[in-house]
Amino acid sequence: MTRNAITPALTAALLGTLALAGCRKEEPAPPPPAAAPAPAPAPAPPAATPAPAVTVTSVDLGNAVDAGNRVTMPSTTFASTDTIHASVTTSSSDPAPQTGRLTARWTYEDGQLVDETSRDFAFTGTGTTAFQVSKPDGWPTGRYRVEILHDGEVVQTRDFEVR
Repeated sequence: MTRNAITPALTAALLGTLALAGCRKEEPAPPPPAAAPAPAPAPAPPAATPAPAVTVTSVDLGNAVDAGNRVTMPSTTFASTDTIHASVTTSSSDPAPQTGRLTARWTYEDGQLVDETSRDFAFTGTGTTAFQVSKPDGWPTGRYRVEILHDGEVVQTRDFEVR
């Protein structure tokens, strides 16, 4: 009989344990792992450098210019008494006026500076400007160069000779 008295007690204890386990509060699910930080966006490609709005399209040398500042007879050889003109043609691709500076830098033989003249402009469309140098007591014979600069950058170069 002892066996029968233990069995209902064990059964009651087992059922009580199961009932308590079934009534136990469910633990909240653990929080999801933190998401890895998103990779930084790739840097934007550099903006394309726009084409210059003003370009020097030609430079002609001569000893005279017309009313439109164009050299009347292009030459690369001059007499020692000549006034030497550089006719600089520019073109602007922007319909709005583009401000800028043109410079003519004249040098002799080994780079010795003869003259440098700058002018500020409001460029529109196509235009021609003339720069000139003269030497009343005569140019020494030799090789010379004129550099045309737009906003401080050399954009055209012409070599010439005085005989």
